[in-house]
Amino acid sequence: MRALLALALLIAAPACAADRLYLNGSFITLEASLPRASAMLVREGRIAALGDSPALRAAAPAPTEVIDLQGRTVIPGLVDSHIHAIRAGLSYATEVHWTGATTIPEALQRLRNAAASLPPGGWLIVAGGWTELQFAERRRPTQEEVEAAAPEHRVYIQHLYSGALLSKSAVDALGLANNGALLAQLKTERASGELTGWFSGETEAITALFDLLPRPSLAQQVEGTKAFFRTLNSLGMTGVIDPGGYNLPLEAYGAVQQLARDDQLTLRVTYSLSALAPGSELADFDRLTKDLPMGAGEGLLRFNGIGENVTWGMYNNDKPSPDDQAALEMVLRLAAQRRLSVTFHWMNDRSVGKLLEVLERVNAQNPIAELRWSIAHLHDASLPTLERMKTLGVGWLFQNALYFRGGAFVRQRGEEAARVSPPIVSAINMGLKVAAGTDAHRVMSFHPFVALQWMLDGRSVDGQRTRDASEIPSREQALAAYTLGSAWFAHAERERGSLMVGKRADFAVLSEDYLSVPVERIGALRSLMTVVDGRVVYAAALFEGLGE
Repeated sequence: MRALLALALLIAAPACAADRLYLNGSFITLEASLPRASAMLVREGRIAALGDSPALRAAAPAPTEVIDLQGRTVIPGLVDSHIHAIRAGLSYATEVHWTGATTIPEALQRLRNAAASLPPGGWLIVAGGWTELQFAERRRPTQEEVEAAAPEHRVYIQHLYSGALLSKSAVDALGLANNGALLAQLKTERASGELTGWFSGETEAITALFDLLPRPSLAQQVEGTKAFFRTLNSLGMTGVIDPGGYNLPLEAYGAVQQLARDDQLTLRVTYSLSALAPGSELADFDRLTKDLPMGAGEGLLRFNGIGENVTWGMYNNDKPSPDDQAALEMVLRLAAQRRLSVTFHWMNDRSVGKLLEVLERVNAQNPIAELRWSIAHLHDASLPTLERMKTLGVGWLFQNALYFRGGAFVRQRGEEAARVSPPIVSAINMGLKVAAGTDAHRVMSFHPFVALQWMLDGRSVDGQRTRDASEIPSREQALAAYTLGSAWFAHAERERGSLMVGKRADFAVLSEDYLSVPVERIGALRSLMTVVDGRVVYAAALFEGLGE
């Protein structure tokens, strides 16, 4: 009935030049009323009809451009529910990326390639998103190797948020020998009594080290953001939810705001604002959100509340004091009164009760269920914790951190804990609102299909199995977590997340069939065409001529 009604409407409506009819595809709609289709009509940025190719072709008004998908699979556009995309974009154009490199020689060759186009004395920066476990050698590179690859350049290579390798010239350029305060927070690694160039430390220390690097100009930040978003488009992504970050100042939003003003964004950016400084969180959020309601913005850039660092005392702190909790409660009461969404960074189930106690006190006076608050990470979430979150109406954003760190998790927590971490299926079955993401780009690869493969096989990058079959979702459940689930946390489930008549035309045409390709090949899937708001933002192979 829905398909027939859509056909009747499109016959009656006047055509426009932007009409496109996509035929001979395999559409995974994620809609129970029409789970599969072979054709879709897009008009003025929205889905006007879905159904059978011959029927839609016969009914489509002229002039309508026809795109033959040649049997390709089409999915709703992917949306990473927790990715530091704004921060990643700032430096993307001035970085070397090791995502997907499988050997140390391959990673070093990327340094050589970048060095060839950079004047001597310039910086080569690998900002993260890799692990030694992805290399066949199962080790980190050495200072000697990176200096041999780029002898005339300064090299900085960050390993997640736990360490960094610096060439000798980089150490000198940053003046580390004279920075006693930072060196006191870092461990200087040695081998046989000799410095290795590797420094390790807590997240705050590694972040402080990174912040010493030369900052890209605004023009580089804009170009980097464009390039990063195009890279995400090439992987079928049409949107991101950016949680801010404890080291993301307001000026860091300048590049994405400029692109929004210039109508150059190629994916939807839903962003949060984080606490600016310790001790002034309430005053700062009061000022920042006074005239900034939920959803404020234009085009593809929209405000989505506050987080992930809501208050400094409750960020990366497993033992918050009563004063820390009280400070958070004050901010959350303001957020509840202003109807703002809030997202929280919390890593461990053993301490998340300290956070939930505060949420329960706020909820008792200002119900929060309709505000779509969320807790990110919490890879070892217990069922009682998830039930407690569901009672509050608080959702869960899970990421594939154990893809890189599965082995370490097993060593630290044991095989029994790893067998059910994260408890994806349990959360879905209890009706908790969930969404998938990566937490890229410092601590994880931003590739959504790598994350989807990990969701479906539970294997870490070095092949170690963690989750057992009871916590492996179906392929459609995993896809829904990356589409409809994320759209819900962006307050946009009526607009996107599935393919349905009336929704925005955000979708991706894939290189292989997501539903039938062997699970071990899902991580290699790519988009051949990505469409946002009916506009082709990425096209390759047989669709290359359609790209902007």
